[in-house]
Amino acid sequence: MSTEAKLDELRKAKAELFNLRFQSATGQLDNHGRLRAVRKDIARIYTEMRESELGIRRRPAKLAAAHQTAAKDATTDTTQKKSKTSARQAKAAS
Repeated sequence: MSTEAKLDELRKAKAELFNLRFQSATGQLDNHGRLRAVRKDIARIYTEMRESELGIRRRPAKLAAAHQTAAKDATTDTTQKKSKTSARQAKAAS
């Protein structure tokens, strides 16, 4: 997404947040969770803009998921090896 598109989304989100706050103050707001969601959207936009300024690239979701799965598998393998070693040591001590 280009910087101009991000700024446009930011303007829209801020306008929506203003309207939601106004509705909340007048007691007309039905969905209070929307306030939180819009604030988070604004934070995400600011984060993306800052990342692009710094040249930081986020990892695609597929790679991040694959990395987490690999890390989880490695932890499981290590835990299984430790439990087998502990069982052998306990058997030898008996």
